[in-house]
Amino acid sequence: MSDELVHYELADGVATITLDSPHNRNALSAQLRTELLGALGRAADDPDARVVVLTHTGPVFCAGMDLKEARGASSGDQGVNDVPAILQRIWTSPKPVVARLAGPARAGGVGLVAAADIAVAADTATFAFTEVRIGVIPAVISVTVLPRLHPRAAHELFLTGDVFDAERAAAIGLLNAAVPAEQLDATVRRYVDSLVLGAPTALAATKDLLQGERGRTMADDLADLQETSARFFASEEGQEGIRAFAEKRKPNWVP
Repeated sequence: MSDELVHYELADGVATITLDSPHNRNALSAQLRTELLGALGRAADDPDARVVVLTHTGPVFCAGMDLKEARGASSGDQGVNDVPAILQRIWTSPKPVVARLAGPARAGGVGLVAAADIAVAADTATFAFTEVRIGVIPAVISVTVLPRLHPRAAHELFLTGDVFDAERAAAIGLLNAAVPAEQLDATVRRYVDSLVLGAPTALAATKDLLQGERGRTMADDLADLQETSARFFASEEGQEGIRAFAEKRKPNWVP
């Protein structure tokens, strides 16, 4: 049995990248981050890949950062430092990226969803920006999330950390569609079938057009916010929040 946590499969012009770490809810561990970045690069360079589908095994799409690895790490060693490269590779992929969610996404996992060109979820999936509840902030993922979300919703959901459902995720711009679970694969297939009708060079150029330069670049934003995010993960509050999460208790700032 393979020990890899991310699988790459190419069939009929579709590169399917599967997160396969259900034991920790597909959290962004060091191994998964490395393998995901490699798979995304492989898809971008694969001349036979026309569309990329990002999906998962297990009941959860991605739970965000692996908090076990973040616990006790300095800001320079925080795994969040690797996330900008992943988000940027999805965002700037010359091949359209479709995110397929059969289950929940949290924190950094929502950042992956937002980075994709098209995102489809089962209507039973839920979402949350849980960072503030463990003493950190959604800094890096804000670069991909904020262009998608309606501003009022972003303020509410970033600040409260509340869970919201797939129907609302679609209404505020995070998803293209929320569908019954039995329709998920057919809906993803419909988007993929439409995307492969586009000429590869034209699709890549159209992505550039959609993302156009507007002042600061994504790389600038990610570099600045990666440092901020890592600082919060290593901070006194961040480490207390991570400990509280692991110990299944309230952090010390909750009355």
